[in-house]
Amino acid sequence: MPEPSPPTTDAMEISASPVGSHNEWDPLEEVIVGRLEGATIPSHHPVVACNIPPWAARLQGFAAGFRYPRFLIEQAQQELDQFIALLESLGITVRRPDAVDFRQRFRTPDWSSHGFCNTCPRDSLLVVGDEIIETPMAWPCRYFETHSYRPVLKEYFRRGARWTAAPRPQLTDELFEADFRTPTAGEPMRYVLTEYEPVFDAADFVRAGRDLFVTRSNVTNRMGIEWLRRHLGPAYRVHEIESRCRTPMHIDTTFVLLAPGKAMVNPEYIDVDRLPDVLNSWDILIAPEPDPINERLLNITSMCGKWLNMNTLMIDEKRVIVERHHTNTLRALEKWGFEPIPCDLLHYAPFGGSFHCATLDIRRRGGLESYV
Repeated sequence: MPEPSPPTTDAMEISASPVGSHNEWDPLEEVIVGRLEGATIPSHHPVVACNIPPWAARLQGFAAGFRYPRFLIEQAQQELDQFIALLESLGITVRRPDAVDFRQRFRTPDWSSHGFCNTCPRDSLLVVGDEIIETPMAWPCRYFETHSYRPVLKEYFRRGARWTAAPRPQLTDELFEADFRTPTAGEPMRYVLTEYEPVFDAADFVRAGRDLFVTRSNVTNRMGIEWLRRHLGPAYRVHEIESRCRTPMHIDTTFVLLAPGKAMVNPEYIDVDRLPDVLNSWDILIAPEPDPINERLLNITSMCGKWLNMNTLMIDEKRVIVERHHTNTLRALEKWGFEPIPCDLLHYAPFGGSFHCATLDIRRRGGLESYV
């Protein structure tokens, strides 16, 4: 019998995956950070307009397709560079997507659009264990956003990571409620999305080992949640967090996992008595009100709302990066036994968020466990 051939170089390279992240708090070793270059005001569309103030939606109709103003990009870029330097000083490997000119138009058989930006890898990519999942996002202007991450995704795949793409949505009119109107306080909740096809943003999910928590929103429908539940299979449990936000979009200003058994919740959006039963043994920490000066700035410049003080990044179970201007949040985290690291990223808000939004955990040191 002939001797087996020796393993090829490629086979040896994929013996251990470079991707591995099971929760929001294990020691962070590698991360993707978004880019500001090429950021373009998103195309006018009901799914975009429903998540920004009405006056901003009207203005967007005229400004769509133009680059973001230079003064906004320059301020945000200075802070982003400092944030990246901080991560690297903590021994964390930082990877970046390619720079893209998002003014370029593209089309499908049903519609055309230009792009938006790749500032927030947390939206378009979901890491569960050693798998990276490209998400089926509902904003047409983000249809090809993950292409800017393809060089690094292909590298991770060659080195052993699992790489999956959810079904690419059609994003035709059937997906969006005709004549949608944002519900006012006291009205039943309603969403701009129908259940025509599965769509979701990764930023509507947070991970606690075998348990994931999700908010249904104006970019994530029930069909999208069910697609991910079936894809992950019986090894994982997906729990829905009910949000009272009238314009829900992304969980990381609503329900934030800090450490095993500790979660921070938004008192405006969350009724703690209606959290999933699996959290009964957890410490539920009530997020402090954002600084009022910051609130005014965010309401003017951001699609994210005022609660970006919750948009933090855990370095490990104790250390957490927090926006420097959110002094109430810094003090609260210290009181709760954490070690906050102040950093500037206030001017990133017009591009989609803060520290959690701007990053994607690629590798955290730790295994798959159950925490509930």
